Parts: sequence; structure tokens; C-alpha cells
Amino acid sequence: MSEQPAATQRSRVRVPLRFHDGYSVDAALVTFHGLADGQEHVAVVLGEPGPVPLVRLHSECLTGDVFGSARCDCGPQLREAVERIAERGGVLLYLRQEGRGIGLYNKLDAYALQDDGLDTYAANAALGLPEDARDYTAAAQMLKSLGVDTLDLLSNNPDKAAQLRDLGISVRDRVPTGVFTTAHNVRYLRAKVLQTQHTLPLAELA
Repeated sequence: MSEQPAATQRSRVRVPLRFHDGYSVDAALVTFHGLADGQEHVAVVLGEPGPVPLVRLHSECLTGDVFGSARCDCGPQLREAVERIAERGGVLLYLRQEGRGIGLYNKLDAYALQDDGLDTYAANAALGLPEDARDYTAAAQMLKSLGVDTLDLLSNNPDKAAQLRDLGISVRDRVPTGVFTTAHNVRYLRAKVLQTQHTLPLAELA
């Protein structure tokens, strides 16, 4: 990937976070100038980040993060990540990449195709869209602006670590998230394991 110009911090504001289960934590939300894709991504700084902070790249999921959809594991992953990062110190990058980068309407169209039997990746392909359109150049810019060049990555997705390394970020370790299964998302999670090598134990997805 080609070298991108540096991003700069635009603002930083303290925000108390409150979750539906009663968990609460104070965070610093950081916005940026100069991100490569022009999107309004936000860094959520939690705890006291050390020299090797725990970092998660969390792609926006309106249905899961806001409405609690059981068709994915995004909402529980977000909740888990905030607490784990706050305990250790680190950063959650909230990236405006709905539907693995295809957008909300396309994601809902893909849901309809999944109801007809396609898996999440085949549904994207049937719509003429890539399986995963996400590019983490802006994420690398955000991390560098925050002074983070070495991290432990909280993720089951090997592509995130590979892209960050290509973009000049040292990923010391990839730390798996929990497994959050529902009756509605088991096929989705199995597809992530089988097609894009996510580190989720298949035995728990039976």
C-alpha cells in the first residue's frame, strides 16, 4: 500500500460511556483531519494506554451496535472491547465502514439474500459487491496521529493485522474476542471462520 500523508488530531473531548447492562467508563473521543477516505472515523481512548496498547478496529454496525441485532456479533464485541481496552489501556477505533464497507442499504439487501440461503459473502457477491471492501489506511493514520506504532490487536480477523503491518504499524499479538452466538448468527459466524479464517472455535458454533 502506498504511503499516505499524516493525519492530524482535530478535537478531543471527554465522554462518559454507559451501556445497557449498566457498565460505564469515561473515554476520550478523538476526531481527525486528513484521513485518506474522508470519513468521520473516531478514536475512543480508554484507560491509560502504555507503550503497547490494546487496540480494536471496530467497523460501524448500526443494526448490531445500536439496535441490538442478533444477526451478527458486532454489538457484543463492541461492549466487550470497551471494557477489555479500558482495563488495560488502549484505543478503540470506531470506523464508518458499515457492512464490511458496502454501506447500510447494501447490507440490508444482503440480509434478504441470506434469508434465501446465501451466506454473508455469497450474498455480497450476488449483489456485485466485494466480500470485504474495508481498507484500514485511515485506521493506520489515526493510530500514528495518536503516537501508536506498536500494539496488540483485539480481533479475530487476520486481514486487519495484515493490513496494519503493510501500513507500517507493528502488530505484536492478535488477541481473539469472545464468541457471541445466537440462534440467528451461527451461519454468519461459521462463514467468517471457513471463508476468511477468523479465529473463532468452530466447536462453539455447532
